[in-house]
Amino acid sequence: MLDGLDPEQREVATALHGPVCVLAGAGTGKTRAITHRIAYGVRSGVLQPSSVLAVTFTNRAAGEMRGRLRQLGAAGVQARTFHSAALRQLQYFWPRAVGGELPRLLERKVQLVAEAAARCRIRLDRNELRDVTGEVEWAKVTQTVPEDYPAAVTKSGREAPRDPAEIAGIYGTYEQLKRDRGVIDFEDVLLLTVGVLQDRHDIADTVRSQYQHFVVDEYQDVSPLQQRLLDLWLGDRDSLCVVGDAGQTIYSFTGATPDHLLNFRTRHPHATVVRLVRDYRSTPQVVHLANNLMGRARGRAAEHRLELVSQRGPGPEPVHTEYTDEPAEAEGIARRIRELMTPREQGGGGVPASEIAVLYRINAQSEVYEQALADHGIPYQLRGAERFFERPEVREAGVALRGAARAGGNDPLLEDAADLPSQVRAVLGTKGWTPEPPAGSGAVRDRWESLAALVRLAEQFSAARAAAGAGPPTLADLVTELDERAGAQHAPTVEGVTLASLHAAKGLEWDAVFLAGLTEGIVPITYAKTDEQIEEERRLLYVGVTRARIHLGLSWSLSRSPGGRANRRPSRFVQELRGPVARGAASRGGSAGGVVRGGTGASRRVKRGPVRCRVCGRTLTDAGEMKLMRCEGCPSELDEALYERLREWRSERAAELGQPAYCVFTDKTLMAIAEAVPGEASELVTIAGVGRRKLDRFGADVLALCAGDAPAQSPAADAGTDVGDAPDDRLRHSSEDVADD
Repeated sequence: MLDGLDPEQREVATALHGPVCVLAGAGTGKTRAITHRIAYGVRSGVLQPSSVLAVTFTNRAAGEMRGRLRQLGAAGVQARTFHSAALRQLQYFWPRAVGGELPRLLERKVQLVAEAAARCRIRLDRNELRDVTGEVEWAKVTQTVPEDYPAAVTKSGREAPRDPAEIAGIYGTYEQLKRDRGVIDFEDVLLLTVGVLQDRHDIADTVRSQYQHFVVDEYQDVSPLQQRLLDLWLGDRDSLCVVGDAGQTIYSFTGATPDHLLNFRTRHPHATVVRLVRDYRSTPQVVHLANNLMGRARGRAAEHRLELVSQRGPGPEPVHTEYTDEPAEAEGIARRIRELMTPREQGGGGVPASEIAVLYRINAQSEVYEQALADHGIPYQLRGAERFFERPEVREAGVALRGAARAGGNDPLLEDAADLPSQVRAVLGTKGWTPEPPAGSGAVRDRWESLAALVRLAEQFSAARAAAGAGPPTLADLVTELDERAGAQHAPTVEGVTLASLHAAKGLEWDAVFLAGLTEGIVPITYAKTDEQIEEERRLLYVGVTRARIHLGLSWSLSRSPGGRANRRPSRFVQELRGPVARGAASRGGSAGGVVRGGTGASRRVKRGPVRCRVCGRTLTDAGEMKLMRCEGCPSELDEALYERLREWRSERAAELGQPAYCVFTDKTLMAIAEAVPGEASELVTIAGVGRRKLDRFGADVLALCAGDAPAQSPAADAGTDVGDAPDDRLRHSSEDVADD
């Protein structure tokens, strides 16, 4: 059980008594250490599996922990999120503590907050509604009642999105609406569980007799309410192991605080404290940059920072790149990703798409990267978008696997399938899985990737069972595993570049990571005013840096749009790191908007003229407006019949190419065409989102449609060519081609 652990991990695994505090840096194997600790305690007889409760903060992390514990022979251990564990206890004890059924759980509180605001005669736009909802959540996890909210905001130094008295009124009305309708929200799950355990000592004693040993992962992220619940679970015992890193505290806006981690040794003077600093994830070059970033941190969390020591061989230096505008930045990153994905035998990096990520500060930044990747024919997945187990093909596959499991040896599909992976391949072969992926990156490829992820999961599941010394798994075992994963939203890996916010990337890792949009006002975000808020932004960037195993790119752009004012500055954190800065080429348009070298060696910038609204003449900066060549509010001369013909044609072409529809043209580009109704190629090419490559490829069809004619029949050979795999001129067409939709 202890084989393969380093000395510090072994110390964690063998510290089975009393309070234990594990200070674990990024990539140091904390999950490995604590799961081996639990399993070692079970194997040695010190811990009973049913008496251990391990809690963490995401369903994915809890699912991963349960999987590892099963492999280590500790399958009876409960690994859950705080909310999941509390909800399970509340559902069980509610009839006894209160009577009747537990009130219905409100999955989304936004609509009820909107109604509460309306009753208070306060109008909230979409962004304000989201922010006020966040304030209600913060108040509840910090155990602040509505009437105390204004004072709590002042005391915490928190910047409220509206007048605190108004928010307090909305908060109070929201609580009243919940009571009137007999519903509770996710924060109530914790509050009510705390209330039951505080008021009913008999129930608290029952819970404590069940769970006698607790493990808390990501302890730096606990809120005061979660800490209160943990204290009630523990009672007067100290059989507790906490794991965390104050340098990765990035959720203070939700009420999380590292104080409980930093004060652990004060509360438990005799605690065993172990530091994990051997970084097995990242190369020395990535670790060096991460250490430098945190070496300049200030505040209490910085006083307890962990100096990581890489255990990997050397890799490439992190690359800092400056671009002229956001589309150029997205194009440069997409081109670099294409190089990394190229097989090694062809001179590329040989990095799978699933091992590459583009991370940004806010979700609104994703669109320009989606467009750039689509233009290059690079598959991608948006983290936080459609859930894996809710995809139609995954549901169909689950039904097929469940049917085959019930049929057992009577299913003729399985006659020649000797083991679980081959059985899964046989079943999913009827649903579209093939040994080789289809060409392109459209809907057909997306479906194949989902099925391929299930095949890989079957292979990993079978290998894990073999490594644990268990018998060969059956289809029924795999179906059970899939059901558990679906319940925990613990999805298998899908082949595609990940696009995610820095917050959503926490807990994940990739071979190559691109940190994009690192400008002042974005990182740190513009509303980070206080020193502590600025330091949290530093920690957020640190989390992004430490997601990378080998390749790391940091980039920023000097303006938002081609031809815009170059008034942006790189993030102060990037400037502190002082790496050599590469100048990104212009976005597809040769020297337009890029940096060229003058005869004296100094750089001079060649700019495009400003893009102006063709109706009112205002200078446009929004990428969507630039595609339309007019302000969103200006009158439109849209030919609706032409627009519908263009959309129908686009769907047909996308199906032929095996591409998503937006890889042909985005909706905004089609709208711009239907407004301009170009009569010749020189007019069509000026429309943002067309560009020389797409003009050559689709121009004749589009002009025919604009003239009221039917497009020519697409040549068969063309249907097999990937939009993103055009010859060298894919690097030369206009910058508007990568503007967002």
